[in-house]
Amino acid sequence: MGELILLRHGETEWSRDGRHTGRTDIPLTPKGIAGAQALAPMIARRVAGDRLMAVFASPAQRAQVTAKLAGLTVTTTDPDLWEWDYGGYEGITTPEIAKSRPGWNLWRDGVIPGDAAHPGETVQDVGERVDRVLKRAEPLLAAGDVVLVAHGHVLRVLTARYLGLPPDSGRLFRLDTGTVSTLGAEHEDPVILSWNVPPGD
Repeated sequence: MGELILLRHGETEWSRDGRHTGRTDIPLTPKGIAGAQALAPMIARRVAGDRLMAVFASPAQRAQVTAKLAGLTVTTTDPDLWEWDYGGYEGITTPEIAKSRPGWNLWRDGVIPGDAAHPGETVQDVGERVDRVLKRAEPLLAAGDVVLVAHGHVLRVLTARYLGLPPDSGRLFRLDTGTVSTLGAEHEDPVILSWNVPPGD
């Protein structure tokens, strides 16, 4: 069985500043571009040979550009890999939200509805989306590795679901920009093989 290789996109201005970035299509910063390029040697070592079956990526430019700069060719642009739709909290930081909702926690308290472009999602909604991604990847993993290039929260939820945990267990997996993580199996049980690995490690 192959492995799922997860890439979180490189830094954007909003990720740098802690602003919730769901469906807003923010470009990479110069640091984010350099970080994505720095992933290329690690990815080249990781996917050498004929084991790479597919590269799925979010439609967001920050994911698509990260994939390209890391030396990958996207084979499937998958809308189910979009980041969590933060609704009315799009573009807002956690401290700003806490001014009106003291103690607010995304995983526990969720989001408020936004405009038509940002209606908002529950963590269960995100879980259903990543379940579909995992179902599409499963037959490919029988033959080799699959790379998923996407966003912090959606990849954290996907990891929880891969491990058979409820979607809100994604809160347990910190995931930084421009990092690589690997999901696989041990004795047929799903496991995390590596997590939140920066370039050069």
